Amino acid sequence: MILHRLAKKIPVALTIAGSDSGGGAGIQADLKTFAALGVHGTSAIACLTAQNPRRVLQIDPCPPQMLRRQLEAIFEELSPAAIKTGMLFSGENIKVVADFLKNKKTPLVVDPVLVSTSGARLLQPSALKILTTRLLPLATLVTPNLSEAEILSGQKISSLEAMSAAAQKIHSDFGCAVLIKGGHLRDSKQATDIFFDGQAGLILRAPFMKGIRTHGTGCVYSAAICATLAQGKTLTEAVKTGKTFVTRAISKSYRIGKHFALGIGQ
Repeated sequence: MILHRLAKKIPVALTIAGSDSGGGAGIQADLKTFAALGVHGTSAIACLTAQNPRRVLQIDPCPPQMLRRQLEAIFEELSPAAIKTGMLFSGENIKVVADFLKNKKTPLVVDPVLVSTSGARLLQPSALKILTTRLLPLATLVTPNLSEAEILSGQKISSLEAMSAAAQKIHSDFGCAVLIKGGHLRDSKQATDIFFDGQAGLILRAPFMKGIRTHGTGCVYSAAICATLAQGKTLTEAVKTGKTFVTRAISKSYRIGKHFALGIGQ
């Protein structure tokens, strides 16, 4: 009884994403990020992947009914204060998530995972329209990288000005705030991201970490934003916290075999 009375209550965050067998991205990265930021992490696995930091060997989507049952189980007892989605892969599973969340008021961060760094397709071609018409209109924030932002905006991005224009276009089309991650912007001297919420824009900058090839940064970034929203912070505060968190995780990277892993929580 004494232990029960003294137990600290912490907020709950939910990640709906794919499982990464290499442990560097996806559900695994999200849960580590939630824990590092003092939030209890829950998960609904949308697909299984056989992957490592170099390549994706296979992706198998979770049966839609099982994905829905995971969501039902979480909301029945745990009441997430914020939600993020990562790799959903199939149109059927995007429909399950969108239908389940459409009447929820919980903040939703959508990481629109489309293609891996190695070039593997992480969203079935037929699912893109379902993502944009069913899920993005429910989002509080969408966090595309440059390639994903080009697909969502229909615009070529080769400068900060083009990033800003694409963010405004995505917001106009889908009604959610936008964070475009510009870490791969050609000729950029810093890792520069653009945030736009329909009223104000924000430029977030951090130095590049030389000699480190990372995996899972987008997952960690969006998970950190989700965790901060679960703590009751504003979206602008959450985006700033996410940028600081992922920058520190990159700076604390450590070697695993031939690759680097992000230093989450170190």
